[in-house]
Amino acid sequence: MEKPTEPASIPDADGDTRRCKARAVAAVAAVGAVAAGLAVRAGADGAFAKYAGSALYTVLLCALVALCAPRARPLVVGATALGLSWAVEFAQLTGVPAELSAHSTAARLVLGSTFNAPDLFWYAVGAAAAWTVHAGARRRA
Repeated sequence: MEKPTEPASIPDADGDTRRCKARAVAAVAAVGAVAAGLAVRAGADGAFAKYAGSALYTVLLCALVALCAPRARPLVVGATALGLSWAVEFAQLTGVPAELSAHSTAARLVLGSTFNAPDLFWYAVGAAAAWTVHAGARRRA
Protein backbone atom coordinates (compact mmCIF):
# COMPACT_ATOMS: atom_id res chain seq x y z
CA MET A 1 0.00 0.00 0.00
CA GLU A 2 1.33 3.39 -0.97
CA LYS A 3 1.93 5.90 1.78
CA PRO A 4 0.37 9.34 1.21
CA THR A 5 3.74 11.06 1.71
CA GLU A 6 5.54 9.22 -1.06
CA PRO A 7 6.40 11.47 -4.03
CA ALA A 8 4.30 9.40 -6.46
CA SER A 9 1.14 10.21 -4.53
CA ILE A 10 1.73 13.96 -4.14
CA PRO A 11 0.21 15.98 -6.97
CA ASP A 12 2.70 17.90 -9.10
CA ALA A 13 1.53 21.37 -8.12
CA ASP A 14 4.72 23.01 -9.41
CA GLY A 15 4.39 21.28 -12.78
CA ASP A 16 0.73 22.28 -13.06
CA THR A 17 1.61 25.87 -12.24
CA ARG A 18 4.42 25.92 -14.82
CA ARG A 19 2.14 24.51 -17.51
CA CYS A 20 -0.55 27.04 -16.65
CA LYS A 21 1.96 29.89 -16.88
CA ALA A 22 3.37 28.50 -20.13
CA ARG A 23 -0.13 28.36 -21.61
CA ALA A 24 -0.83 31.94 -20.50
CA VAL A 25 2.41 33.15 -22.08
CA ALA A 26 1.62 31.22 -25.28
CA ALA A 27 -1.87 32.76 -25.42
CA VAL A 28 -0.41 36.25 -25.02
CA ALA A 29 2.16 35.45 -27.72
CA ALA A 30 -0.62 34.31 -30.07
CA VAL A 31 -2.56 37.53 -29.51
CA GLY A 32 0.67 39.50 -29.97
CA ALA A 33 1.43 37.72 -33.26
CA VAL A 34 -2.04 38.51 -34.58
CA ALA A 35 -1.74 42.14 -33.43
CA ALA A 36 1.68 42.44 -35.08
CA GLY A 37 0.29 40.98 -38.30
CA LEU A 38 -2.59 43.44 -38.31
CA ALA A 39 -0.20 46.32 -37.57
CA VAL A 40 2.06 45.29 -40.46
CA ARG A 41 -0.94 45.09 -42.80
CA ALA A 42 -2.15 48.52 -41.69
CA GLY A 43 1.23 50.25 -41.73
CA ALA A 44 3.15 48.67 -44.59
CA ASP A 45 2.62 47.24 -48.02
CA GLY A 46 4.48 45.41 -50.71
CA ALA A 47 7.07 42.72 -50.15
CA PHE A 48 7.80 43.73 -46.55
CA ALA A 49 4.18 43.33 -45.49
CA LYS A 50 3.79 40.06 -47.37
CA TYR A 51 6.87 38.38 -45.99
CA ALA A 52 6.49 39.80 -42.48
CA GLY A 53 3.00 38.31 -42.58
CA SER A 54 4.42 34.95 -43.63
CA ALA A 55 6.93 34.96 -40.77
CA LEU A 56 4.25 36.04 -38.29
CA TYR A 57 1.96 33.25 -39.53
CA THR A 58 4.54 30.74 -38.33
CA VAL A 59 5.12 32.67 -35.10
CA LEU A 60 1.36 32.38 -34.47
CA LEU A 61 1.49 28.64 -35.16
CA CYS A 62 4.41 28.31 -32.73
CA ALA A 63 2.36 30.05 -30.06
CA LEU A 64 -0.63 27.80 -30.75
CA VAL A 65 1.51 24.66 -30.64
CA ALA A 66 3.03 25.84 -27.33
CA LEU A 67 -0.48 26.56 -26.04
CA CYS A 68 -1.58 23.01 -26.86
CA ALA A 69 1.66 21.35 -25.71
CA PRO A 70 3.17 23.55 -22.99
CA ARG A 71 5.80 20.96 -22.00
CA ALA A 72 7.13 20.61 -25.56
CA ARG A 73 10.69 21.70 -26.12
CA PRO A 74 11.19 24.91 -28.13
CA LEU A 75 12.82 23.02 -31.01
CA VAL A 76 9.81 20.68 -31.27
CA VAL A 77 7.40 23.62 -31.12
CA GLY A 78 9.29 25.49 -33.85
CA ALA A 79 9.71 22.43 -36.07
CA THR A 80 6.03 21.52 -35.74
CA ALA A 81 4.90 25.04 -36.62
CA LEU A 82 7.33 25.18 -39.55
CA GLY A 83 6.09 21.82 -40.82
CA LEU A 84 2.48 22.98 -40.59
CA SER A 85 3.32 26.22 -42.39
CA TRP A 86 5.07 24.37 -45.18
CA ALA A 87 2.23 21.84 -45.43
CA VAL A 88 -0.29 24.65 -45.89
CA GLU A 89 1.93 26.32 -48.51
CA PHE A 90 2.43 23.10 -50.47
CA ALA A 91 -1.30 22.36 -50.22
CA GLN A 92 -1.82 25.55 -52.22
CA LEU A 93 -0.37 23.70 -55.22
CA THR A 94 -3.50 21.53 -55.24
CA GLY A 95 -5.99 24.36 -55.68
CA VAL A 96 -8.08 23.20 -52.71
CA PRO A 97 -7.12 26.16 -50.50
CA ALA A 98 -7.91 28.57 -53.36
CA GLU A 99 -11.36 27.02 -53.76
CA LEU A 100 -12.04 27.18 -50.02
CA SER A 101 -10.66 30.73 -49.84
CA ALA A 102 -13.06 31.86 -52.56
CA HIS A 103 -15.96 31.01 -50.23
CA SER A 104 -14.58 31.90 -46.81
CA THR A 105 -12.54 34.76 -45.41
CA ALA A 106 -11.41 32.52 -42.55
CA ALA A 107 -10.14 29.91 -45.01
CA ARG A 108 -8.30 32.62 -46.95
CA LEU A 109 -6.59 33.85 -43.79
CA VAL A 110 -5.64 30.36 -42.59
CA LEU A 111 -4.93 28.55 -45.86
CA GLY A 112 -4.08 31.27 -48.34
CA SER A 113 -4.75 30.66 -52.00
CA THR A 114 -1.61 30.80 -54.12
CA PHE A 115 1.69 28.98 -53.74
CA ASN A 116 4.65 31.33 -53.33
CA ALA A 117 8.07 29.65 -52.92
CA PRO A 118 9.71 32.56 -51.03
CA ASP A 119 7.11 32.09 -48.29
CA LEU A 120 8.85 28.81 -47.40
CA PHE A 121 11.96 30.77 -46.40
CA TRP A 122 10.01 33.38 -44.43
CA TYR A 123 8.16 30.66 -42.53
CA ALA A 124 11.58 29.37 -41.45
CA VAL A 125 12.53 32.90 -40.35
CA GLY A 126 9.38 33.08 -38.23
CA ALA A 127 10.02 29.64 -36.71
CA ALA A 128 13.63 30.59 -35.91
CA ALA A 129 12.54 33.85 -34.27
CA ALA A 130 9.87 32.11 -32.21
CA TRP A 131 12.29 29.33 -31.26
CA THR A 132 14.85 31.91 -30.10
CA VAL A 133 12.34 33.70 -27.88
CA HIS A 134 10.83 30.45 -26.57
CA ALA A 135 14.21 28.90 -25.76
CA GLY A 136 15.40 32.08 -24.05
CA ALA A 137 12.24 32.35 -21.97
CA ARG A 138 12.43 28.70 -21.02
CA ARG A 139 16.05 29.07 -19.88
CA ARG A 140 15.14 32.00 -17.66
CA ALA A 141 12.20 30.16 -16.10
